[in-house]
Amino acid sequence: MPLSSGGEAIVSGLVAHGVDTVFGLPGAQIYGLFDAFHQAQFKVIGARHEQACGYMAFGYARSTGKPGVFSVVPGPGVLNAGAALLTAFGGNEPVLCLTGQVPTAFLGKGRGHLHEMPDQLATLRTFVKWAERIEYPANAAALVARAFQEMLSGRRGPASLEMPWDVFTQKVEVGAAEIFDRFPAPLPDPDRIKSAASLIAASKTPMIFVGSGAIEAGDEILELAELIDAPVVAFRSGRGIVSNAHELGLTMAAAYRLWPTTDLMIGVGTRLELPAMTRWPFRPDGLKSIRIDIDPAEMRRYAPDTAVVADAKAATSELVSAVRKVGYAKTSSRRAAIREASSAASKEIQKIQPQMAYLNILREVLPPNAIVTDELSQVGFASWYGFPIYEPRTFISSGYQGTLGAGFPTALGAKVAHPDRPVVAITGDGGFMFGVQELSTAVQFKIGVVVLVFNNNSYGNVRRDQRERFEGRVVASDLVNPDFIKLAESFGVGAARVSSPDHFRPALEKALAHGGPYLIDIEVPRDSEVSPWAFIHPAKP
Repeated sequence: MPLSSGGEAIVSGLVAHGVDTVFGLPGAQIYGLFDAFHQAQFKVIGARHEQACGYMAFGYARSTGKPGVFSVVPGPGVLNAGAALLTAFGGNEPVLCLTGQVPTAFLGKGRGHLHEMPDQLATLRTFVKWAERIEYPANAAALVARAFQEMLSGRRGPASLEMPWDVFTQKVEVGAAEIFDRFPAPLPDPDRIKSAASLIAASKTPMIFVGSGAIEAGDEILELAELIDAPVVAFRSGRGIVSNAHELGLTMAAAYRLWPTTDLMIGVGTRLELPAMTRWPFRPDGLKSIRIDIDPAEMRRYAPDTAVVADAKAATSELVSAVRKVGYAKTSSRRAAIREASSAASKEIQKIQPQMAYLNILREVLPPNAIVTDELSQVGFASWYGFPIYEPRTFISSGYQGTLGAGFPTALGAKVAHPDRPVVAITGDGGFMFGVQELSTAVQFKIGVVVLVFNNNSYGNVRRDQRERFEGRVVASDLVNPDFIKLAESFGVGAARVSSPDHFRPALEKALAHGGPYLIDIEVPRDSEVSPWAFIHPAKP
């Protein structure tokens, strides 16, 4: 067998799994790994902060459906990237973090070696799906294969591998890279499918909710929706599974209009945050429920009338067949009611200004397959219902983690994966400043993301909440910003300033035609935005 270092053994495992791109920030403990990246001719996208490495891997994974890989130093580096790993965990994305560890002789000694963190693996295991240490180069093949197996089996999620400093460069005889089959998904229980079909047959006004666990089941979900005239709604991560161009593909604003008369909710690969947590009013009036989810724990977290633990695609396909057998009597006015709800919502949300004016133009200019990342900002919130999505994996959100600062670096990772498609990051001035240094990354690696910085010189949502809930007392939510145009140009990034929606279209078209990274500073007077929350949390306007 050939001699390989620990770093080379890891890279051999990555190659076997189809990886050729890594996001990373090198440091002393992981020099051996980065040298192996170089020898294998990987595309290594460096960053200016570890957090950006993780977010870029997340954007890469969400936009492609393939694992995104990043590498940072242990201890502080892992903690800096922790928010991105937590985002990947919340978003069910296969993101692999490769990191180092103190030298073998210092493991568990607590001597305070460089970047040492007490029980790093235990910390990682609290916010990734699986984590392990590779203590010998010969173990790398199996553990890399195991990491991919864990990330891609069942409910997807992030994983992490650590290796002691000295093992990365230690050379020994190493066997060939391995690939493990995914753990088999549970098969749909025929009796539960039959029960679900019976609930559907008895319903008159069903509604389907989808999340990121349903991304691969779009065809089957649309077939079910058309069979029973059920609107399909997603909150954030499931957007585009059924296109908003289809009359059954509804935004949350449109779907909410139908919620009071809905008699059956069908959840596919979703936590049901809209109808079953705190977003929409609780329905104690006999509403029935079906859930399809590959994660059995979800059925304990919210117990439905019928629980189907299975892969979304397989289970929905079985459900369609079962419904065809029992039959479904459509209500003649159902499609008309759905169209009316969509039309009324489209008109009503236009009061959310100036956010909707900008989002309308953005949608008109971008092609259907363009990728947009949101950000915790007034326009980002409005985009959840005010920006139509036509394809899955083209709207990337930080989901329930709500990680401020995720939007821009996530967009960079998506653009690396899709260099020929427009990628636009919606950010606020506060969130953008979390990762402003990555403008340098965009220039260095020619990553042509267009970033929209909606600049209201504040953490706008925090400021509104403070004013409205705490008798007008504003604390630490006002911001003093740099001149974003000068700042962008100092990095070598194209830039323009816009002060009203009237000037946005030509600026956006110029930015997209530019081809390289581009920043548009959109000035929004402080406290001028209409609150977007009436359509996100209508129970508490």
